[in-house]
Amino acid sequence: MPNIAASSFLDSTFRKIYPQDNDWREQAKKRLSELTMPFWALGDLMDLAVELAGITRSLKPPTARKQVVVMAGDHGVTAEKISPYPVEVTGQMLRNVVNGGAGINALAGQAGAGITLVDMGVRNDFPDLVASGALIVKKIGRGTDNILHGPAMSRTHAVMAVEAGIALANQLADSVDLFATGEIGIGNTTPSTAIAAVITGKPVAELTGRGSGLDNSGLAHKVEVIEAALARNTPDKNDALDVLAKVGGFELGGLAGLILGAAANRKPVVVDGFISTAAALLACKLEPFARDFIFCGHASAEPGHAAMCAFLGKKPLLQLNMRLGEGTGAVLAMNIVEAAAKVLGEVATFAEASVCTANLA
Repeated sequence: MPNIAASSFLDSTFRKIYPQDNDWREQAKKRLSELTMPFWALGDLMDLAVELAGITRSLKPPTARKQVVVMAGDHGVTAEKISPYPVEVTGQMLRNVVNGGAGINALAGQAGAGITLVDMGVRNDFPDLVASGALIVKKIGRGTDNILHGPAMSRTHAVMAVEAGIALANQLADSVDLFATGEIGIGNTTPSTAIAAVITGKPVAELTGRGSGLDNSGLAHKVEVIEAALARNTPDKNDALDVLAKVGGFELGGLAGLILGAAANRKPVVVDGFISTAAALLACKLEPFARDFIFCGHASAEPGHAAMCAFLGKKPLLQLNMRLGEGTGAVLAMNIVEAAAKVLGEVATFAEASVCTANLA
């Protein structure tokens, strides 16, 4: 079992996370089976509606108030040239989101989702963005340490990162029906791959992708760096806080906390691609019942994502060969989640529509 004694706040959060409500799931199944269409004609969409009923304890699951939480952090391992982009790009991309020019801006706008942008551990400060209200600062440190040479952070900082994410979920919960996760951070596929390797037990080479565009030699070097970092730090796969501290990132801890906080508030959360799913692995190792509140938004083009989703027992809602991050796949999938809620709450049953079913047997 993970050592949670370090934080009574974490412990109290775990105690609020329960499985989906089976009575509401059964009510949803009954209603869906009686809708004015052939039995289960909308397939996976109806399965999704059952999940929403179990999460929200409602046959009209609320989904209108959508929010994607984008967490940013830098990574010391970028010193090993595991990304074709310099570390400064993290801060530049953060400003691009604020200016409305990022992929997440376009797709969140299409989905009707707001954006909460959080500095969990970027090297630079952004006082102007903070003053304008565009950026929330929960900075644990100015980037993690280089995992090739030692732990990414202390265990205390790992706890602080998770707690920060939980606190933000608690802060937003009263005004959000449906959460999504997103991230910004040059080099963050490297710690995410390390986390995936530890928790799934799959070989690093099988999980490692090209991230933001590595060539073949760069990919091989990235595999070597991750394998060396794991050998150096020996994270305990049964202790999610140890994994986060040894090879993770501040934004990954924050996202894990956000997922836990959403679950504690009985709010569904759509998890984005590769990096966000690494955070979901951490969250579910900390509290396995958090899994009941997670939807995997899309299947990332990163090769390790399938193994991560399989470990969680989740089927991605979309298959679009995406690998941008930022929460883009998650907000696209919010449309599907909202559609499932509409089917459950708005489509009439045969009885309600006065449709005769005598000859349907």
